[in-house]
Amino acid sequence: MRQLLILRPEPGASSSAERARALGLDPIVCPLFAVEAVAWTVPDPERFDALLLTSANAPRHAGPGLAAFANLPVLAVGQATASTARARGLTVTDIGDGDAASLLRALPGPRRLLHLAGEHRGTATGGDMVEAVTVYRAVAIANPGLPDIANMVVAVHSPRAGARLAELIAERGRTAVAAISEAAAAACGPGWEKLGWPSEPSDSTLLALAARLCQSPAP
Repeated sequence: MRQLLILRPEPGASSSAERARALGLDPIVCPLFAVEAVAWTVPDPERFDALLLTSANAPRHAGPGLAAFANLPVLAVGQATASTARARGLTVTDIGDGDAASLLRALPGPRRLLHLAGEHRGTATGGDMVEAVTVYRAVAIANPGLPDIANMVVAVHSPRAGARLAELIAERGRTAVAAISEAAAAACGPGWEKLGWPSEPSDSTLLALAARLCQSPAP
């Protein structure tokens, strides 16, 4: 069994590691980024029909301003995002298992949505009017202390993590990568022993792919 390296920031990294252990894997956690709050101006809640949350980091780091939207329904991408939103006093009405675009396409519209988001983000589409406000950022850790990744499987949870991994690692031929999406895989660059991504971008599908790679023989 090959060892799994998880690069996502905390506390998501520890959550992924717990899920990986439930799959019988042996994970190592080594975040490449640290998440921090960003000061933001709270817009008028009356301008919006719903709140869009695509990461648990948004309700986790939004601070006291989040309370202004307690009466808005929340569209959340992922169970972790939904759970964190509920813990912060919000009402989650819809949960998507993929990305924001697929969640929005599955719901009636159009609506006016406030997207509380990270500094680096994709564009949410789906026929809705979406206004994004940055409430957190992920800052690269200068010296993350990566172990020797030869013969390991690396879980890459974002394109930024893939690009950072490519910056840090030159010798790639003995390492397999499980990326959360095609975009995250492309950011990892060429030369890896194996490089794949699941059909749906989620932590559970990523870890299922990683488990298959961990069970494959090392080169």
